[in-house]
Amino acid sequence: MIDLSGRVALVTGASRGIGRAIAVRLAAQGATVVAAAREQNAAATVEEITAAGGTAEAASVDVGDAAAIDALVAGTLSRHGRIDILVNNAGIAKDQLMLRMKREDWDAVIATNLTAAFALTQAVLKPMIRQKSGRIVCISSVVGQSGNAGQANYAASKAGLIGFAKAVAQEVASRNITVNVVAPGLIDTDMTKAISAGTSEVWASQIPLGRLGTPQDVAWTVCFLASDEAAYITGQVLAVNGGMYT
Repeated sequence: MIDLSGRVALVTGASRGIGRAIAVRLAAQGATVVAAAREQNAAATVEEITAAGGTAEAASVDVGDAAAIDALVAGTLSRHGRIDILVNNAGIAKDQLMLRMKREDWDAVIATNLTAAFALTQAVLKPMIRQKSGRIVCISSVVGQSGNAGQANYAASKAGLIGFAKAVAQEVASRNITVNVVAPGLIDTDMTKAISAGTSEVWASQIPLGRLGTPQDVAWTVCFLASDEAAYITGQVLAVNGGMYT
């Protein structure tokens, strides 16, 4: 049984979907969770955690704002004294074919999905180095590995997270800090629920395991990487995609 008692976890994009499932799972395994999202949207996540007997607090942050990121990390350290786990999950998509893609949509996706992970990771590394321990997990995507038409900005940001994590993993391994990536495939979230049942069935038929993944599938993988059981794993990409891309 994974035990994260005494650990403090900071999860971005924790208001819904994969981020919410990650926050709930980390708390269920004993971590104190700081659930970060825009405009206190993580309040429902915190309510779910506390109702189940866990410990969590909501934090309002725009991950595109460097000053807000610094304040988030400083506030977490002030209240809890440490940060043991960082999950870089916040992300957006602004899909369009390359010839029609607006520069502002490119910039927005890169800023939210990739640059924010840089800023958050940089901010937590100093306290983690002082602790001589830490777990950083970046949430990428199968699209970052395979590419996908109409998602050049999204694919670039998610592929960038993989290279970023591998580089940082080599820099901080000697300090007992691990940096890994989880690359989900098609996950059953609000976004996939919005598509037609027929399209969803077609997608599922192309996945060797025969179904879309769940946010909990991703959350358990993150929980493992955040645990002592994964102490010898760093710089790796764990695909949670049902076999759709290998």
